[in-house]
Amino acid sequence: MAIFQPLPGYHAALAFVNMRVLVTTESFLPTVNGVTTSVCKVLEHLALRGHEATVMVPSAGAPAHYAGFPVVQVPAIAYRQFPVGLPGFHVQRAIEDFAPDVVHVASPFLLGGEAIAASRRLGIPTVAIFQTDVAGYAKRNGLAAAVPLAWRMLRRIHRDASLTLVPSSATMADLERVGMTRLGRWGRGVDLETYHPRNRTMDAAILLRHELSPAGDVVVGYVGRVAPEKQLERMAALRGVPGIRIVIVGDGPGMPAIRKALGGMPVSFLGQLRGEALAAAYASFDVFLHTGEEETFGQTVQEAHASGLPVVAPHAGGPIDLVEHGINGFLYDPDPPGRRPGAELRATVELLARDPALRRRMGEAGRRAVLGRSWETVCDQLIGHYDSVLTRARALNEDSKVS
Repeated sequence: MAIFQPLPGYHAALAFVNMRVLVTTESFLPTVNGVTTSVCKVLEHLALRGHEATVMVPSAGAPAHYAGFPVVQVPAIAYRQFPVGLPGFHVQRAIEDFAPDVVHVASPFLLGGEAIAASRRLGIPTVAIFQTDVAGYAKRNGLAAAVPLAWRMLRRIHRDASLTLVPSSATMADLERVGMTRLGRWGRGVDLETYHPRNRTMDAAILLRHELSPAGDVVVGYVGRVAPEKQLERMAALRGVPGIRIVIVGDGPGMPAIRKALGGMPVSFLGQLRGEALAAAYASFDVFLHTGEEETFGQTVQEAHASGLPVVAPHAGGPIDLVEHGINGFLYDPDPPGRRPGAELRATVELLARDPALRRRMGEAGRRAVLGRSWETVCDQLIGHYDSVLTRARALNEDSKVS
């Protein structure tokens, strides 16, 4: 199967001048999550490069403009407190009104699927961003029988896209296995200035560190949503490890269950943090712990590496591409054969907890690993993918005229 890549020798300055991009997303402000963050970064970069854009989102209190671009809200319903944009002719009408060169579809579901179908009818190329493991979530939530249906739905949504971009090699393998085609790789950027090892000298980080670990215990931290698919209950394997303190940054529906699972352990819950407060939290950690197996990428792993932290993560999903085992962290088997579940997780954390020199070396290696992944670099790669689908679409159009 051919893997799509940006055009050879691509440079942002060589892309189509004044490209018009319609960005459709299932999630947007005021909701903050990985999809929203990447969409905002893409919009900011399109503005930086002088392109034009419009954003189409489910109606849920979004701002009227972002990065200088108009935000179009379409009818939506709430499902488990999450707005779900409804398909309909209003989607095609919004596309026709803006007349984009390319349509960017973030984590497509109902709204995104309709945008892809409408764009195909209008002859407009589309770039779909695969970002949420819907099939994996269905399996984890006890809906194993629905997994084949979920994959059929995803294939149907993505089959009309000119290109589907996936964030990791593990996700690429999953999509190839179920027969999806026209795939390319596109990771995520990281803010190398906000997340930086020097933050450990910030007053906010020093104060937080003293509050979390007044006796000098090693701080093992997690950042992210607290939900069943994140599998935070695995932290219970660290019960009784001497000299550590666990810190959880985030919130979500799994909080009561996690508080119960980790009851009696030295755990601090900081809630959801953003901006400088989040950067200070990373800076207060000694080790970053990731627990879920269903991450299509693992943005917090990059943020931890940018902050100069060693990362401990499952050998599954996106972290496989981000953590170099034994160099900038460890990849553990969540359920090692012949050993108790969590045994490898516990062993790696114990090793890092008692070896500050190892933590320092791995943290430095992690920082080096992300230096080429700024949002500017990654979003230029995305514009290269736009350029590629536009070039192919125009070539096909010329061929059809000749024939």
